[in-house]
Amino acid sequence: MTAGKEISLGSLRLGGGNPLFLIAGPCVIESEIHALVMAEKVAKIADDAGMPYIFKASYDKANRSSMKGFRGPGMKEGLRILGKIKSELKLPILTDIHDASQAGPAAEVCDVLQIPAFLARQTDLLLAAGKTGRIINVKKAQFLSPWDMGNVTEKVASTGNTKIILTERGSSFGYQNLVVDMRSFPIMQRTGYPVVFDVTHAVQLPAGQGHSSGGQPQFIEPLARAGVAAGVDGIFLETHDNPAKALSDGPNALPLSELLSLLMKLKGLSAVVRRWSAK
Repeated sequence: MTAGKEISLGSLRLGGGNPLFLIAGPCVIESEIHALVMAEKVAKIADDAGMPYIFKASYDKANRSSMKGFRGPGMKEGLRILGKIKSELKLPILTDIHDASQAGPAAEVCDVLQIPAFLARQTDLLLAAGKTGRIINVKKAQFLSPWDMGNVTEKVASTGNTKIILTERGSSFGYQNLVVDMRSFPIMQRTGYPVVFDVTHAVQLPAGQGHSSGGQPQFIEPLARAGVAAGVDGIFLETHDNPAKALSDGPNALPLSELLSLLMKLKGLSAVVRRWSAK
């Protein structure tokens, strides 16, 4: 495991050999009440597990499998809801942006701007995000190799912003399937930036249900354990209190009832890995 660069987010210290951190929440903002309840519940679980936590939710899912998919409340309403969660629950917030015009407004509310995997090579989007000065989390595209992400970080860093996180979410493996190459984690860590494992999207079956994506949530825990054993700096999980009723990505979401147990296992494993790596 490469210690790499430490990024400060308020009192949180991300990467640089610091404790494993968590990015988690529902895929999309389904309603103000649901987002608030989920943020509060996940925050309590993360606190019980003793794990640094960033809340995530999207105001718009612009890359749904079909026109029938629920996209979210939109940027204006979504940022209002995220701002309320941030102010009331005192949580750091992450959300996706999809084009350069969204970077500025999202940065006024959110602490971390996320570049979706399909957009990881969009130069104008990366530059606009970097110029906000916020932490930028770039999902590695399903069609990119881990060493290609060095070019991506150079684009963001060219703005003078080196607060960059790289997130693995699996690579295309034939049609409607993803596979995670564990070599990706140490390769991307060589960039010097923190590396996160998006476990729940790694078990997604893109468009596997025709008009929506399927998933194999039974593999969330073994993959998460493997990623932590490989030395990732953080874990990204989409979780829901009722995945069967989720409006987006329910088939690959971790049931909220299983979150604490998983985090406790991952925290214990991470502590062992970090002790071993420090020797």
